Parts: sequence; structure tokens; C-alpha cells
Amino acid sequence: MSNQKTHIRPVRVEDAEAVLSIQREVVGEKDYFIAVSEEFNKTTEEYQEWIQKIIEHERETMFVAEIEGKVVGWIVFKSQERKRMHHTGSFAIMLQKDCRNKGIGKLLIHELLRWAEEHPIIEKVSLGTFSTNTRAIELYKKLGFVEEGRKVNEFKFNENEYVDDVLMYKLVKA
Repeated sequence: MSNQKTHIRPVRVEDAEAVLSIQREVVGEKDYFIAVSEEFNKTTEEYQEWIQKIIEHERETMFVAEIEGKVVGWIVFKSQERKRMHHTGSFAIMLQKDCRNKGIGKLLIHELLRWAEEHPIIEKVSLGTFSTNTRAIELYKKLGFVEEGRKVNEFKFNENEYVDDVLMYKLVKA
């Protein structure tokens, strides 16, 4: 898939099944997502509703990455509901395993940042990631994100294995 051109576009409700399939794959890997497989039981209909709400929300957005018409990844930006936090929000990003480390995540983040820079309200883009997700953390740093804190031992994988939640941000307005 690395030789084909990646197309980034806004999500459509019809993408719900593909978006859900990618999230199920990532959840099943157990390395990058908070929920575990037995907790994740969303339906295509629920994802259609979720995507429709994002499309209609003035401070939220979602983009998908396509290769040859097939959705291979996505990024979603969710804003804060409190009025004093309308200027900020956070994103989640998911890619099919065979599409990682090929620049697709970077393309999705660039598109989100372009959207945020042009948005009249959004000033700060944030994220949280497992401290063990070092490749992602390095990418975020290269794209100008700064670590603003950690929630120590936030996630418990088993009896003796904990992982920090690394909180990062980027200001998109000067």
C-alpha cells in the first residue's frame, strides 16, 4: 500500500463501517487504546450517529485517509463543551496496522492542524497517549506538540504493569 497515493478527506456517514473496523482492529491489538476488546461493542449504526454529530458540530471535525478508495485511517477532533474551553479540544487517531510508519498519520495530523489554524474558535489542539507509544510521541514532537504533563500509572495492563498517560498540546493561534 505504500506506493499508492493517500487521499485525506472529511469523513462521511457512509464511512462508519470502515471507521469502526479500524477501531476494532486497534482495540484488538491492546497496545494503543484504553478499551479492551470485551468492552468495545459499538455498532455501525452508533458510529453513523456519532459521525453525523461530528459533521454537524461547529467545533469538531473528522478526516479519513484513503488509498485507492479504501479507508485506512482516521483522525477525530472533539471540542470541549464548557464555554471557557471552547477554544480547545483533543484528537484521537487510528490507522490500520499495515498502514503505519508510512506517513499517513502525519498527513492526517497536518490536515487536522490546517483545519484548526483556519477555524475561528480553535486555538489549542491536545492529545493523550500511552507513554509506551514512543513512535507516536516522537511524531507529535516533530509536528510541534509539547508535553504538558503526565498522569502517572493512569492505565493498568496487568497486576504489575502500569503505563502513564502522556498529555501533549500545540497552540495553533499566536
